[in-house]
Amino acid sequence: MKHTLLILGATVIPLAVPMAWAEPPTEEAQLPDRQTQLPSSPKLEDQHYLSPRPLNTIPQGAFGDKVRLGYQLFVNSQQLRDKYVGNELNCVNCHMDAGRKPNASPFWGAFFAYPAYRKKNDKVNSFEERIQGCFTYSMNGKAPPSGSPELVALSAYAYWLGMGGLMDQYGVTGEVPELADAELLQGGKRDDFPVPAAISAALTTEQRANLPGRGYPAIPKPELPYDPARGALVYEAHCQNCHGSDGQGQAMGGVYNLPPLWGPQSFNWGAGMHRVNTAAFFIHENMPLGKSIQLSNQQAWDVAAFITSKERPQDPRFEGNLEQTKASYHKHDGYYGTTQDGTQLGKDAFPNLPPKP
Repeated sequence: MKHTLLILGATVIPLAVPMAWAEPPTEEAQLPDRQTQLPSSPKLEDQHYLSPRPLNTIPQGAFGDKVRLGYQLFVNSQQLRDKYVGNELNCVNCHMDAGRKPNASPFWGAFFAYPAYRKKNDKVNSFEERIQGCFTYSMNGKAPPSGSPELVALSAYAYWLGMGGLMDQYGVTGEVPELADAELLQGGKRDDFPVPAAISAALTTEQRANLPGRGYPAIPKPELPYDPARGALVYEAHCQNCHGSDGQGQAMGGVYNLPPLWGPQSFNWGAGMHRVNTAAFFIHENMPLGKSIQLSNQQAWDVAAFITSKERPQDPRFEGNLEQTKASYHKHDGYYGTTQDGTQLGKDAFPNLPPKP
């Protein structure tokens, strides 16, 4: 089953008149903003990426059953629709190849990066809390309760991908060691986390938390300020054949094989992908599906601006005051609370966790 967030091509689009460029806020000014972006850093030459074990090597038994369930939930999150999922997306739409692909925010990289402090909720987050946030924001849904079978399964899948890849990389034979549910839910960024001796001798806890390919590779800001109007031309030329001129994706038999990019069935205003820079990094590296780096930096930023300047479901942290929500959580490259085409985005945002139409 193939899933993607955006299908793009490589034709150069004529540049239009640029819009005003907003300088990024200083770190001090960003402190009230809990919307921490996904990790990103420029790609380096000759980087060696972790290679997870084939899915058909998931072991039999209770632990393997958890891993398999986690995989199934990851690639078909819609089985949780109207319970924890409130849109037409699956985890794999943003984390390519079932969370296995480097430079596509792979699931194996995330596991070893938590527990970690996040400004988004101003606390140290466990791995299960990070996944809960994905359900709340990216899936426009509801966080599964702590310790739930779904969170255990997803954590087991992430751990199995990462640990199996590290074991193969450092010559450790055998099955991935089984862990208790409580260990899985915490994540792997702990000095007391059980790691085979060959791996702990080669990598520190911090190095395991920053494995090459962990996030979306950062690309430089474009020469001209990013512009939704130019991005509309990029979208029309390279994206709408798959995601539709209205950005609502394509479904067959009620199942979306190409997801909505905005509107009531897409990610909400609290999701990391609504940030222009995060969307640009993802698009540049991972689109079109199965290829990489088909667009110029300028095109990636422009089409990301176009997509993220469209109305979508409300930020779940909204408490009735749009300007307060914008000031508290949106001091970054984004369009929440701004006026586009005569409409203030977020004012008439779509609901959170709506029932499937």
